[in-house]
Amino acid sequence: MTVPRISDRARRVPASPIRALTPLAAATAARGVRVLHVNIGQPDLPAPPEILAEIRPPEDGIIPYAPSPGLPATIAAWCRYYAEVGISFRPQDIVITTGGGEAIGFAMTVVADPGDEILLFDPTYASYLGFAAAGSITLVPIPLAPPTYHLPPAAIIASHITARTRAIVLINPGNPTGAVCTRAEVQTVVELAREHGLFVIADETYRELVFDGREHVSAMDIPGADDVVILVDSVSKRYSATGLRVGCVASKNPDVMAAVTRLAMARLSSPTIAQQAVIPLLDAGTTYTAEIRAVYESRRDATYEALRRLPGVTVARPEGAFYVMVGLPIDDANHFARWLLTDFESGGETVMVAPGPGFYVTPGFGAREVRLAYVLAEDDLRRAVSLLEEALAAYPQRDVA
Repeated sequence: MTVPRISDRARRVPASPIRALTPLAAATAARGVRVLHVNIGQPDLPAPPEILAEIRPPEDGIIPYAPSPGLPATIAAWCRYYAEVGISFRPQDIVITTGGGEAIGFAMTVVADPGDEILLFDPTYASYLGFAAAGSITLVPIPLAPPTYHLPPAAIIASHITARTRAIVLINPGNPTGAVCTRAEVQTVVELAREHGLFVIADETYRELVFDGREHVSAMDIPGADDVVILVDSVSKRYSATGLRVGCVASKNPDVMAAVTRLAMARLSSPTIAQQAVIPLLDAGTTYTAEIRAVYESRRDATYEALRRLPGVTVARPEGAFYVMVGLPIDDANHFARWLLTDFESGGETVMVAPGPGFYVTPGFGAREVRLAYVLAEDDLRRAVSLLEEALAAYPQRDVA
Protein backbone atom coordinates (compact mmCIF):
# COMPACT_ATOMS: atom_id res chain seq x y z
CA MET A 1 0.00 0.00 0.00
CA THR A 2 1.35 3.41 -0.98
CA VAL A 3 0.73 6.11 1.57
CA PRO A 4 -0.38 9.40 -0.03
CA ARG A 5 1.66 12.51 0.72
CA ILE A 6 0.53 16.03 1.31
CA SER A 7 1.51 18.88 -1.01
CA ASP A 8 4.82 20.63 -0.86
CA ARG A 9 2.96 23.89 -0.36
CA ALA A 10 1.31 22.52 2.76
CA ARG A 11 4.65 21.28 4.05
CA ARG A 12 6.13 24.75 3.61
CA VAL A 13 3.46 26.54 5.66
CA PRO A 14 5.22 27.49 8.92
CA ALA A 15 3.70 26.97 12.33
CA SER A 16 2.60 30.19 13.98
CA PRO A 17 5.23 31.53 16.40
CA ILE A 18 2.30 32.89 18.40
CA ARG A 19 0.39 29.62 18.73
CA ALA A 20 2.95 26.82 18.23
CA LEU A 21 3.79 26.59 21.92
CA THR A 22 0.15 26.51 23.08
CA PRO A 23 0.21 22.76 23.94
CA LEU A 24 3.23 23.32 26.18
CA ALA A 25 1.47 26.21 27.89
CA ALA A 26 -1.60 24.03 28.47
CA ALA A 27 0.57 21.31 30.02
CA THR A 28 2.28 23.89 32.22
CA ALA A 29 -1.06 25.23 33.42
CA ALA A 30 -2.24 21.66 34.07
CA ARG A 31 0.68 21.28 36.50
CA GLY A 32 -0.73 24.18 38.50
CA VAL A 33 1.72 26.79 37.21
CA ARG A 34 0.16 30.13 36.29
CA VAL A 35 1.22 31.21 32.79
CA LEU A 36 1.33 34.94 32.08
CA HIS A 37 0.48 35.16 28.38
CA VAL A 38 2.33 37.98 26.67
CA ASN A 39 2.83 35.85 23.57
CA ILE A 40 -0.41 36.74 21.78
CA GLY A 41 -2.34 39.90 20.97
CA GLN A 42 -5.41 38.83 22.93
CA PRO A 43 -6.79 41.91 24.72
CA ASP A 44 -8.04 41.36 28.26
CA LEU A 45 -10.39 44.34 27.96
CA PRO A 46 -14.13 43.67 27.60
CA ALA A 47 -15.69 44.37 24.25
CA PRO A 48 -18.03 47.38 24.09
CA PRO A 49 -21.53 46.64 25.42
CA GLU A 50 -23.05 47.43 22.02
CA ILE A 51 -21.50 44.32 20.54
CA LEU A 52 -22.65 42.07 23.37
CA ALA A 53 -26.22 43.22 22.86
CA GLU A 54 -26.06 42.35 19.16
CA ILE A 55 -24.68 38.81 19.51
CA ARG A 56 -28.02 37.03 19.70
CA PRO A 57 -30.03 34.57 17.62
CA PRO A 58 -32.54 36.02 15.15
CA GLU A 59 -36.15 36.17 16.30
CA ASP A 60 -37.35 33.81 13.57
CA GLY A 61 -34.62 31.26 14.36
CA ILE A 62 -33.19 31.40 10.84
CA ILE A 63 -29.50 32.16 10.36
CA PRO A 64 -29.10 32.77 6.61
CA TYR A 65 -26.05 33.12 4.45
CA ALA A 66 -24.86 36.68 4.05
CA PRO A 67 -24.10 37.90 0.51
CA SER A 68 -20.56 36.93 -0.47
CA PRO A 69 -19.23 40.53 -0.39
CA GLY A 70 -20.90 41.06 2.98
CA LEU A 71 -24.15 42.34 4.43
CA PRO A 72 -25.02 45.68 2.80
CA ALA A 73 -25.61 47.21 6.25
CA THR A 74 -22.18 46.08 7.45
CA ILE A 75 -20.46 47.39 4.33
CA ALA A 76 -22.27 50.72 4.81
CA ALA A 77 -21.08 50.81 8.43
CA TRP A 78 -17.48 50.26 7.28
CA CYS A 79 -17.92 53.13 4.82
CA ARG A 80 -19.12 55.41 7.63
CA TYR A 81 -16.24 54.32 9.85
CA TYR A 82 -13.67 55.06 7.16
CA ALA A 83 -15.26 58.44 6.46
CA GLU A 84 -14.75 59.34 10.11
CA VAL A 85 -11.02 58.58 9.85
CA GLY A 86 -10.75 60.58 6.65
CA ILE A 87 -10.95 57.82 4.02
CA SER A 88 -13.69 57.87 1.38
CA PHE A 89 -14.90 54.46 0.20
CA ARG A 90 -18.02 53.49 -1.73
CA PRO A 91 -19.86 50.24 -0.95
CA GLN A 92 -18.38 48.59 -4.04
CA ASP A 93 -14.90 49.32 -2.68
CA ILE A 94 -15.30 47.00 0.35
CA VAL A 95 -15.66 43.23 0.81
CA ILE A 96 -16.26 41.82 4.29
CA THR A 97 -13.86 39.04 5.31
CA THR A 98 -13.67 36.46 8.07
CA GLY A 99 -11.18 38.40 10.13
CA GLY A 100 -8.05 40.22 9.06
CA GLY A 101 -6.37 36.91 8.23
CA GLU A 102 -8.72 36.19 5.35
CA ALA A 103 -8.29 39.76 4.16
CA ILE A 104 -4.52 39.20 4.00
CA GLY A 105 -4.95 35.92 2.12
CA PHE A 106 -7.35 37.49 -0.37
CA ALA A 107 -5.09 40.46 -1.01
CA MET A 108 -1.99 38.32 -1.58
CA THR A 109 -3.88 35.96 -3.88
CA VAL A 110 -5.23 38.83 -5.96
CA VAL A 111 -1.87 40.50 -6.56
CA ALA A 112 0.49 37.55 -7.06
CA ASP A 113 0.66 34.29 -9.00
CA PRO A 114 2.75 31.31 -7.84
CA GLY A 115 6.41 32.23 -8.13
CA ASP A 116 5.76 35.97 -7.99
CA GLU A 117 7.38 38.13 -5.32
CA ILE A 118 5.94 40.36 -2.62
CA LEU A 119 8.21 42.70 -0.67
CA LEU A 120 7.73 43.15 3.04
CA PHE A 121 9.63 44.66 5.90
CA ASP A 122 11.35 42.19 8.19
CA PRO A 123 10.25 41.37 10.93
CA THR A 124 6.61 41.07 9.93
CA TYR A 125 3.26 39.69 11.06
CA ALA A 126 3.63 35.91 10.89
CA SER A 127 0.41 35.23 8.94
CA TYR A 128 2.00 36.70 5.81
CA LEU A 129 4.52 33.86 5.86
CA GLY A 130 1.79 31.23 6.07
CA PHE A 131 -0.34 32.67 3.27
CA ALA A 132 2.70 33.13 1.05
CA ALA A 133 3.70 29.48 1.50
CA ALA A 134 0.15 28.31 0.82
CA GLY A 135 0.05 30.34 -2.39
CA SER A 136 3.62 29.53 -3.52
CA ILE A 137 4.42 33.25 -3.39
CA THR A 138 8.00 34.33 -2.70
CA LEU A 139 8.40 36.85 0.10
CA VAL A 140 11.37 39.18 -0.33
CA PRO A 141 12.38 40.62 3.05
CA ILE A 142 13.68 44.15 3.53
CA PRO A 143 15.40 44.13 6.93
CA LEU A 144 14.49 46.77 9.51
CA ALA A 145 17.14 47.87 11.97
CA PRO A 146 16.40 47.21 15.65
CA PRO A 147 15.48 48.51 18.08
CA THR A 148 13.29 51.17 16.35
CA TYR A 149 12.46 49.21 13.15
CA HIS A 150 11.72 52.20 10.93
CA LEU A 151 11.76 51.95 7.14
CA PRO A 152 15.02 52.26 5.21
CA PRO A 153 15.53 54.90 2.48
CA ALA A 154 13.71 54.61 -0.83
CA ALA A 155 16.84 53.47 -2.66
CA ILE A 156 17.21 50.44 -0.39
CA ILE A 157 13.56 49.49 -0.84
CA ALA A 158 13.83 49.94 -4.60
CA SER A 159 16.93 47.72 -4.76
CA HIS A 160 14.76 44.73 -3.80
CA ILE A 161 12.32 45.22 -6.69
CA THR A 162 12.65 42.73 -9.57
CA ALA A 163 10.66 41.80 -12.66
CA ARG A 164 8.68 39.33 -10.50
CA THR A 165 7.74 41.86 -7.80
CA ARG A 166 4.01 42.45 -7.55
CA ALA A 167 3.40 44.27 -4.26
CA ILE A 168 4.84 45.82 -1.11
CA VAL A 169 3.32 45.05 2.28
CA LEU A 170 3.16 47.97 4.71
CA ILE A 171 1.99 47.19 8.26
CA ASN A 172 1.36 50.46 10.06
CA PRO A 173 1.40 50.54 13.07
CA GLY A 174 3.81 47.65 13.00
CA ASN A 175 3.21 44.14 14.25
CA PRO A 176 5.49 42.86 15.75
CA THR A 177 7.58 46.01 16.05
CA GLY A 178 5.25 48.70 17.40
CA ALA A 179 6.76 51.21 14.96
CA VAL A 180 4.50 53.90 13.47
CA CYS A 181 5.44 55.09 9.99
CA THR A 182 5.91 58.78 9.33
CA ARG A 183 4.04 60.45 6.49
CA ALA A 184 7.30 60.53 4.51
CA GLU A 185 7.77 56.78 4.95
CA VAL A 186 4.22 55.97 3.82
CA GLN A 187 4.57 58.33 0.87
CA THR A 188 7.84 56.68 -0.15
CA VAL A 189 6.21 53.25 -0.33
CA VAL A 190 3.18 54.46 -2.29
CA GLU A 191 5.30 56.45 -4.73
CA LEU A 192 7.67 53.50 -5.31
CA ALA A 193 4.66 51.29 -5.99
CA ARG A 194 3.27 53.73 -8.55
CA GLU A 195 6.66 54.15 -10.20
CA HIS A 196 7.19 50.41 -10.61
CA GLY A 197 3.61 49.29 -11.27
CA LEU A 198 3.14 47.54 -7.93
CA PHE A 199 0.36 47.25 -5.37
CA VAL A 200 0.64 48.27 -1.73
CA ILE A 201 -1.04 45.91 0.73
CA ALA A 202 -1.63 48.34 3.60
CA ASP A 203 -2.33 46.54 6.87
CA GLU A 204 -3.76 49.21 9.18
CA THR A 205 -5.43 47.00 11.78
CA TYR A 206 -3.97 49.04 14.68
CA ARG A 207 -4.80 52.44 13.16
CA GLU A 208 -6.17 53.95 16.39
CA LEU A 209 -3.42 52.62 18.65
CA VAL A 210 -0.76 55.30 18.16
CA PHE A 211 0.90 56.91 21.15
CA ASP A 212 2.54 60.13 22.34
CA GLY A 213 0.32 62.30 20.15
CA ARG A 214 1.49 60.74 16.89
CA GLU A 215 -0.58 60.91 13.73
CA HIS A 216 -1.51 57.74 11.91
CA VAL A 217 -1.07 58.25 8.19
CA SER A 218 -3.08 55.87 6.05
CA ALA A 219 -1.66 54.76 2.72
CA MET A 220 -4.99 55.96 1.30
CA ASP A 221 -4.04 59.52 2.38
CA ILE A 222 -1.20 59.67 -0.14
CA PRO A 223 -1.91 61.22 -3.58
CA GLY A 224 -2.07 58.56 -6.27
CA ALA A 225 -3.09 55.79 -3.86
CA ASP A 226 -6.42 54.94 -5.47
CA ASP A 227 -5.15 52.51 -8.11
CA VAL A 228 -2.42 50.82 -6.09
CA VAL A 229 -3.41 50.61 -2.40
CA ILE A 230 -5.32 47.64 -0.99
CA LEU A 231 -6.33 48.07 2.66
CA VAL A 232 -6.67 45.00 4.88
CA ASP A 233 -8.44 45.63 8.15
CA SER A 234 -10.17 44.02 11.14
CA VAL A 235 -12.36 44.93 14.10
CA SER A 236 -10.51 42.46 16.34
CA LYS A 237 -8.08 44.71 18.19
CA ARG A 238 -9.92 48.00 17.65
CA TYR A 239 -12.92 46.74 19.61
CA SER A 240 -11.34 44.01 21.78
CA ALA A 241 -13.31 41.39 19.85
CA THR A 242 -10.71 39.02 18.43
CA GLY A 243 -13.09 36.05 18.36
CA LEU A 244 -15.71 37.84 16.33
CA ARG A 245 -13.64 37.38 13.14
CA VAL A 246 -14.84 40.29 11.03
CA GLY A 247 -12.49 42.19 8.76
CA CYS A 248 -12.48 43.66 5.28
CA VAL A 249 -10.53 44.30 2.12
CA ALA A 250 -10.96 47.80 0.71
CA SER A 251 -9.64 49.31 -2.51
CA LYS A 252 -10.70 51.85 -5.11
CA ASN A 253 -9.24 49.68 -7.86
CA PRO A 254 -12.29 47.99 -9.49
CA ASP A 255 -10.27 45.07 -10.89
CA VAL A 256 -8.94 44.30 -7.41
CA MET A 257 -12.39 44.36 -5.84
CA ALA A 258 -13.93 42.25 -8.61
CA ALA A 259 -11.25 39.61 -7.98
CA VAL A 260 -11.68 39.80 -4.20
CA THR A 261 -15.44 39.35 -4.67
CA ARG A 262 -14.84 36.17 -6.71
CA LEU A 263 -12.66 34.80 -3.90
CA ALA A 264 -15.38 35.70 -1.43
CA MET A 265 -17.89 33.76 -3.54
CA ALA A 266 -15.64 30.69 -3.40
CA ARG A 267 -15.89 30.65 0.40
CA LEU A 268 -19.60 31.60 0.26
CA SER A 269 -19.87 34.17 3.06
CA SER A 270 -18.57 35.47 6.36
CA PRO A 271 -20.65 34.79 9.50
CA THR A 272 -23.97 36.63 9.36
CA ILE A 273 -24.50 37.22 13.08
CA ALA A 274 -20.95 38.51 13.56
CA GLN A 275 -21.42 40.95 10.67
CA GLN A 276 -24.62 42.25 12.23
CA ALA A 277 -22.95 42.59 15.62
CA VAL A 278 -20.19 44.92 14.42
CA ILE A 279 -22.52 47.50 12.88
CA PRO A 280 -23.11 49.47 16.10
CA LEU A 281 -19.37 49.33 16.85
CA LEU A 282 -18.38 50.75 13.51
CA ASP A 283 -20.99 53.47 14.03
CA ALA A 284 -19.88 54.21 17.59
CA GLY A 285 -17.15 56.62 16.58
CA THR A 286 -13.86 56.92 18.40
CA THR A 287 -15.07 56.92 22.02
CA TYR A 288 -14.10 53.32 22.74
CA THR A 289 -10.91 53.39 20.71
CA ALA A 290 -9.77 56.56 22.50
CA GLU A 291 -10.29 54.84 25.83
CA ILE A 292 -8.33 51.74 24.90
CA ARG A 293 -5.55 53.82 23.34
CA ALA A 294 -5.01 55.48 26.72
CA VAL A 295 -5.00 52.08 28.45
CA TYR A 296 -2.45 50.61 26.05
CA GLU A 297 -0.25 53.68 26.16
CA SER A 298 -0.05 53.33 29.94
CA ARG A 299 0.66 49.62 29.61
CA ARG A 300 3.33 50.40 27.02
CA ASP A 301 5.03 52.71 29.49
CA ALA A 302 4.90 50.17 32.31
CA THR A 303 6.31 47.41 30.11
CA TYR A 304 9.04 49.53 28.55
CA GLU A 305 10.20 50.98 31.88
CA ALA A 306 10.45 47.49 33.35
CA LEU A 307 12.25 46.03 30.32
CA ARG A 308 14.83 48.75 29.89
CA ARG A 309 16.19 48.05 33.37
CA LEU A 310 17.01 44.43 32.60
CA PRO A 311 20.72 43.71 32.09
CA GLY A 312 21.67 42.67 28.58
CA VAL A 313 18.27 43.57 27.13
CA THR A 314 17.79 45.94 24.16
CA VAL A 315 14.43 47.59 23.62
CA ALA A 316 12.94 50.78 22.18
CA ARG A 317 9.75 52.47 23.34
CA PRO A 318 6.98 51.27 20.99
CA GLU A 319 5.14 53.99 19.10
CA GLY A 320 1.89 52.11 18.51
CA ALA A 321 -0.05 48.81 18.42
CA PHE A 322 0.52 46.76 21.58
CA TYR A 323 3.69 44.84 20.83
CA VAL A 324 7.38 45.24 21.53
CA MET A 325 10.34 43.33 20.11
CA VAL A 326 12.95 42.69 22.79
CA GLY A 327 16.58 41.72 22.27
CA LEU A 328 17.75 39.19 24.88
CA PRO A 329 21.18 37.84 25.88
CA ILE A 330 20.42 34.38 24.46
CA ASP A 331 21.33 32.46 21.31
CA ASP A 332 18.11 30.57 20.59
CA ALA A 333 14.79 32.29 21.25
CA ASN A 334 12.81 29.21 20.22
CA HIS A 335 14.58 27.09 22.82
CA PHE A 336 14.27 29.81 25.45
CA ALA A 337 10.52 30.20 24.88
CA ARG A 338 10.02 26.45 25.28
CA TRP A 339 12.27 26.31 28.34
CA LEU A 340 10.17 28.99 30.03
CA LEU A 341 7.22 26.61 29.85
CA THR A 342 8.93 23.28 30.52
CA ASP A 343 11.71 24.06 33.01
CA PHE A 344 11.18 27.42 34.63
CA GLU A 345 8.83 28.75 37.26
CA SER A 346 9.04 31.18 40.14
CA GLY A 347 6.44 31.41 42.85
CA GLY A 348 4.19 29.08 40.88
CA GLU A 349 4.30 31.31 37.78
CA THR A 350 6.04 31.57 34.44
CA VAL A 351 5.75 33.73 31.34
CA MET A 352 4.97 32.81 27.74
CA VAL A 353 6.61 34.81 24.95
CA ALA A 354 6.58 34.63 21.15
CA PRO A 355 10.04 33.70 19.80
CA GLY A 356 11.52 36.16 17.33
CA PRO A 357 12.49 33.85 14.43
CA GLY A 358 8.85 33.20 13.56
CA PHE A 359 8.37 36.85 12.61
CA TYR A 360 11.24 36.93 10.14
CA VAL A 361 11.46 35.88 6.52
CA THR A 362 15.26 36.19 6.55
CA PRO A 363 16.76 32.85 7.71
CA GLY A 364 18.63 33.09 10.99
CA PHE A 365 17.15 36.42 12.03
CA GLY A 366 15.38 36.86 15.36
CA ALA A 367 17.34 34.22 17.27
CA ARG A 368 18.05 36.72 20.06
CA GLU A 369 14.61 38.36 20.06
CA VAL A 370 11.15 37.75 21.45
CA ARG A 371 7.91 39.61 20.97
CA LEU A 372 5.87 40.66 23.99
CA ALA A 373 2.23 41.77 23.78
CA TYR A 374 1.32 44.23 26.54
CA VAL A 375 -2.28 43.11 26.75
CA LEU A 376 -2.44 42.39 30.48
CA ALA A 377 -3.05 44.62 33.48
CA GLU A 378 -0.01 46.69 34.40
CA ASP A 379 0.80 44.73 37.56
CA ASP A 380 0.73 41.50 35.55
CA LEU A 381 2.97 43.04 32.90
CA ARG A 382 5.50 44.09 35.53
CA ARG A 383 5.35 40.60 36.99
CA ALA A 384 5.88 39.10 33.53
CA VAL A 385 9.01 41.20 33.03
CA SER A 386 10.21 40.28 36.53
CA LEU A 387 9.78 36.60 35.66
CA LEU A 388 11.68 37.20 32.44
CA GLU A 389 14.54 38.71 34.41
CA GLU A 390 14.65 35.73 36.78
CA ALA A 391 14.48 33.33 33.86
CA LEU A 392 17.35 34.99 32.03
CA ALA A 393 19.50 34.74 35.14
CA ALA A 394 18.70 31.04 35.51
CA TYR A 395 18.75 30.07 31.83
CA PRO A 396 21.58 27.54 31.30
CA GLN A 397 22.28 28.72 27.73
CA ARG A 398 22.41 32.42 28.51
CA ASP A 399 24.80 34.35 26.30
CA VAL A 400 27.10 36.13 28.73
CA ALA A 401 29.49 37.46 26.11
